[in-house]
Amino acid sequence: QVQLVESGGGLVQAGGSLRLSCAASGSIFSINAMGWYRQAPGKQRELVAGITSGGSTNYAVSVKDRFTVSRDNAKNTVYLQMNSLKPEDTAVYYCNASVNAYSGSYYYTGIYWGQGTQVTVSS
Repeated sequence: QVQLVESGGGLVQAGGSLRLSCAASGSIFSINAMGWYRQAPGKQRELVAGITSGGSTNYAVSVKDRFTVSRDNAKNTVYLQMNSLKPEDTAVYYCNASVNAYSGSYYYTGIYWGQGTQVTVSS
């Protein structure tokens, strides 16, 4: 079993900053790509930022130059530093990971999601 647990959401004024964390735990052999998605009310879930196991990153155009994704492979944790926040960044943020896991002597790759954390940016 693999779990992703997020933390760091909250309420912030426009122009402020927040840092999200997502820690993976369980029967993990290694982790491939990790990323952050968000879903605003009435909208589809969208990719915010992703990072490969080697550290290559990609961002949605709307957050580029404001958000920074990083990871600590030793801690199986991915972070999202969000600066210059705007009201339109308000959403539930979900972390996502492609995990090489094991159960006994059986190895497999699965896609896992965190439970989501609310980010609200007031104007």
